[in-house]
Amino acid sequence: MAWNVVVVGGGFGGFNAARAIERRVSPESVKVTLVSEQNFLLYTPFLPEAAAGTLEPRHVVTPLRELLKHTRLQLGSMTGLDRERSIITIRNAEGDPQEIRYDRLVLAPGSISRTLPIPGLAEHGAAFKSLADAIWLRNHVIRSLELAETVADRRRLDELLTFVFVGGGYAGLEALAELQDFAVDALKMYPAARAHGMRWMLVEAGPRVLAEIDPDLADYTVHQLRRRGIDIRLETQLRGVTAHEIELSTGEHIATRTLVWTAGVTPNPIVRELGLPLTEHGRIAVDASMRVDGTDEIWAIGDAAAVPNPISDSRPSPPTAQHARRQGIAAGRNVAASLGTGRAKPYSYRDRGSFVNLGRYKAVAMAGRLKLRGPLAWWMARTYHVSQIPGLSRKIRAVVDWTVSLPFSRDVAEVGSIGHPRRLDHPNSSAEAGRAGSVDSPGAEAPEADGDVAPKDRRQT
Repeated sequence: MAWNVVVVGGGFGGFNAARAIERRVSPESVKVTLVSEQNFLLYTPFLPEAAAGTLEPRHVVTPLRELLKHTRLQLGSMTGLDRERSIITIRNAEGDPQEIRYDRLVLAPGSISRTLPIPGLAEHGAAFKSLADAIWLRNHVIRSLELAETVADRRRLDELLTFVFVGGGYAGLEALAELQDFAVDALKMYPAARAHGMRWMLVEAGPRVLAEIDPDLADYTVHQLRRRGIDIRLETQLRGVTAHEIELSTGEHIATRTLVWTAGVTPNPIVRELGLPLTEHGRIAVDASMRVDGTDEIWAIGDAAAVPNPISDSRPSPPTAQHARRQGIAAGRNVAASLGTGRAKPYSYRDRGSFVNLGRYKAVAMAGRLKLRGPLAWWMARTYHVSQIPGLSRKIRAVVDWTVSLPFSRDVAEVGSIGHPRRLDHPNSSAEAGRAGSVDSPGAEAPEADGDVAPKDRRQT
């Protein structure tokens, strides 16, 4: 009888675990099932470029069925775990409960945006973690520029043309830098907005940005962004958010309708419902081989697991794509070893480098002791990311997108109405499409293509 191996999560960790298992064991002896909320793998480092229009959004995702040859894909989300019966429960794509039996289980449910109890944040803050978030934010910036052409009141212009990002990590900085670069390029088409001017701001609670990389490169990044007119506030916290302004810990009130929250992630809430041992930070406790403490048949990887860091005894591996990918490969190898193929090994990956894109031709990079800035770092970052994209077709599509875009200015077409067809009895399709992409209904500006919840009604005109 064949073994049943179940992998939960279709992100970097889960996908690579499933692929590593199917490559090491016979499909006749082991049946692999991947439970994922969507049928594609999202290459998250490309979200800022998808938002800025440098990459076609479809080219930052790869169909899982195209990548996995012998794995059964089950669309759904995990809702529970019964260890005594060796069963997980899921809610399938139609919302119905379903049970899946396992002999080996790999948990890679990922993470969600970490929020704080700041007044108004949940109602008016936008996330930047999914493809839907990226498309919504791009459309929102374009629509804000469009509305600025019809507004004379200076207060409303301040609100429309001020864009605030909270969180100075990779996600926040890259999203801010790419979108600001995109907006500056688009501004020449909007004379009223150009005359008033835009304001881009980064708010970071700590004393520096990019705590994960070399301080010299972080300082260089801040210097470059400030030269571009971006207002960077260090050791500053967000105190409150309304539909038309934010309040900072300095006491300032900033008029804006755009607050993007990128201040870290927290494990998927399902991990608290599984009855597995957790660390003080809510991540699943595992050993060096990524086996869950106190179990013989369950492994956990990625953002939801506290995988020991090969270069630090005090902190677990950081929740980055680099680590999730290698953890998936290592966990897959160890699961195969538990079924009699190969040998189990502890996780031992070390970072190959750090790359931070700051817009077209601009980046910082650190590879070993080598520190790079500017166009060379930008080229190295793209080269590295192309090497990591799964699937040859997606590698080629990304390179073609980049190459084609080089001699041209940014595309400022708003795509908010795509995926929102009008009703059959509606007489005005263009009006319907316009409402679907309006600033005051951000949840409708992009289809929830990656299974995550789209932004709520957080920006009111």
